[in-house]
Amino acid sequence: MEDGYAALAGRLAGAAAEARRVVEEAHTREELEAARVRFLGRQGEITLVLRSLGKVPAEARPELGRLANEARAEVERLVEERSRALDEAELERRLEAEAVDITLPGTVPLPGTYHPLTLAWAEVERIFTAMGFEVAEGPEVETDWYNFQALNIPRDHPARDMQASFYFTPDVLLRTQTSPVQVRYMRSHTPRLPVKIIAPGRVFRRDDDATHSPVFHQVEGLLVDEGVTMGDLKGVLDVFAREMYGKLARTRFRPSYFPFTEPSAEVDVSCTLCGGAGCRVCGGSGWLEILGAGMVHPDVLRNGGYDPEVVSGFAFGMGIERVAMLRYGIDDIRLLYGGDVRFLRQFRPAGEGGDQA
Repeated sequence: MEDGYAALAGRLAGAAAEARRVVEEAHTREELEAARVRFLGRQGEITLVLRSLGKVPAEARPELGRLANEARAEVERLVEERSRALDEAELERRLEAEAVDITLPGTVPLPGTYHPLTLAWAEVERIFTAMGFEVAEGPEVETDWYNFQALNIPRDHPARDMQASFYFTPDVLLRTQTSPVQVRYMRSHTPRLPVKIIAPGRVFRRDDDATHSPVFHQVEGLLVDEGVTMGDLKGVLDVFAREMYGKLARTRFRPSYFPFTEPSAEVDVSCTLCGGAGCRVCGGSGWLEILGAGMVHPDVLRNGGYDPEVVSGFAFGMGIERVAMLRYGIDDIRLLYGGDVRFLRQFRPAGEGGDQA
């Protein structure tokens, strides 16, 4: 019989020998899987021999079944061994490809840099806290009362035209200055004396040119106590100018107008480039405008909960961008927000030769 014992035994021996060769020559996972299916799958050559056992005499079935099971077990073992060999070969290839030559020089990462605004902000805080000022904060989304009315700027006041504001509703806006922190702080701390704070933070106005940005940073200063005078204000700002711009820096007060101070002054600092001799940057005057200041208006003191007959105070406000531009010789405010790494790399982290290259 063609499908008798001898024929099936021959088919089994041939399949086992072919399986050994095909498995050994498999060089990929795909080839190995194809070999397994060819011999051990549902329609595999060895599987079909096992299904044909019913066609041989009963006395021959045990021996043929034993041979078929041994052949199947051998092929399964060969497939498992070849699979491990392929895994090891793949690992060797990966290790060789990813090998690191430890004799090569290392790659030195570029250090991060501080933004000039961050440096100027930190320096302003350092100078004023060294003089005993406390750092205070306030909300960026402000009410019209705190942003304008409490600062002696009623709804019909022409000074509002100087600050193009971003309003959400007629009574809620993005703050145009850090001055609202003055009143908020006084109202939450009355009757404590002295009130001695600076309030740095972001402010928002509808400006956008070489010297203005719609989002910028200010620092407000406030000192309220008994017997505070304009001389105290000048002394504090003189110390700030020398600490920020060098021991030879000088300040100059010019009469001005702000609704929340009376009297008011624009404060200039001697030109940081020419030292006051006159140059292109200062327009030949030897001076650069840096901030506005004055004695706190009595109405603002009352709105803060203090009696102007008993206490007095001074206030000042400066743009941190302006401070940074004068300190580092930056002539376009848009450089501070452009994200140009060539510009930012000029500023070094603390401990690497100062805060400017």
